[in-house]
Amino acid sequence: MRIAEELGVDANVVLYIKEPPDEDTLRDIISKLEDPATDLVRRDSKFKKLELTDDDVATDDQIVEILVKHKQLLQRPLVVTADKAIIGRPKTRVTELLS
Repeated sequence: MRIAEELGVDANVVLYIKEPPDEDTLRDIISKLEDPATDLVRRDSKFKKLELTDDDVATDDQIVEILVKHKQLLQRPLVVTADKAIIGRPKTRVTELLS
C-alpha cells in the first residue's frame, strides 16, 4: 500500500482474512498472474500441518480448491491490476508494475 501511495496510484487493499477471494476471483487472478499459479500457495507451517505437498497444488483447480478452503495459504502481498497480477516480492516488482 505504501508503494502505491508513493507512486500516487489509487489502490484498494483487500484484507484477505476478512474478505477472502472466492473461486471466481481466484480464477481471474490466476488468468492474469505473471508468476506460476502454484506460487499463490504459501508453503509454510500451515501447509505442512495440513500435510499438503506440491502435488496437491499442481493444477489451477487444485490451487483454487485449497485457497478457498484455507485462505491463510494465499501468498501475499498480491497485487492485481486490470491486466496483470503479481506476487509482490521483492517489493521492486510492485514498483515496476505500478509505474
